[in-house]
Amino acid sequence: MAHTTAPVTSSVPAPSPSESPRLDLDAYLARIGWSGRREASAETLRSVHRAHIQGIPFENVQPVLGSAPSLALDDLQAKLVRSRRGGYCFEHNTLFAAVLEALGFGVTRLAARVRVGAQGAVRPRTHMLLLVDVPGESRQYLADVGFGSIGGLLEAIPLTAGSEVHHGGRTHRLVREPHQGLEDLWVLQAFQEGAWSDQYAFTREPFEPADYEVINWHVATNPRSPFQHTLYAQRTTPEAHLALAGHVLVITRADGTREKRELTDPAELRRVLDSDFGIELPESARLEF
Repeated sequence: MAHTTAPVTSSVPAPSPSESPRLDLDAYLARIGWSGRREASAETLRSVHRAHIQGIPFENVQPVLGSAPSLALDDLQAKLVRSRRGGYCFEHNTLFAAVLEALGFGVTRLAARVRVGAQGAVRPRTHMLLLVDVPGESRQYLADVGFGSIGGLLEAIPLTAGSEVHHGGRTHRLVREPHQGLEDLWVLQAFQEGAWSDQYAFTREPFEPADYEVINWHVATNPRSPFQHTLYAQRTTPEAHLALAGHVLVITRADGTREKRELTDPAELRRVLDSDFGIELPESARLEF
């Protein structure tokens, strides 16, 4: 079993903003309400990460309606930046990677096996996440604005095993796990209800956009994928985390209290998506209830 922890050089060098002509950085930062200094620092990474999480919702409306969302940057900006819509991990993290590179960070795109609810089963790598190099720092950071779940990261955290990170009422850590590969697995854990809970496991092997095209199509169109049959929406605010699964809404407040209720009809579902999640559905969208 390998136990190396040496930093991996980013597979994609950080370009200057002029090398990302299709990215409207001003529009993106306005969308997430961020107006800090545009410099590639750890503070900027954490701050923009949190603003993205709180500014753009998680949702899988497009797969439920029968198609895989486009991962082309122009399409992502039209949907996540210029419209009152959200997306899931491939959309969020593809956009966020472009933003980080435009700001001067180095980014390696990774894929993870989700463990939430897996009960020991080995799932395929169906989650996109990012490994970020900060200029002038030897350590790398794990960034992930597309997990959606309350167990997901609010801010980027150092890629360091064993250290607890507290941010915005959430507590996380990364642990190493033996694995028959070039290095041990990295496992993201969240401290929930008095215990550590695995969120997902990954290695630092770089993935390419073509890989995500295949995984995205599988997640969106495979008849066995829950994303094709059940509507999921998540939104994190400073006051609470909102999670919608089908027609069941769960609100977890900052003090840990939870409220659960069932929506009554498609009209209420549309209203809740609009007012509570910030998701404005096309008039032609017809979601089964």
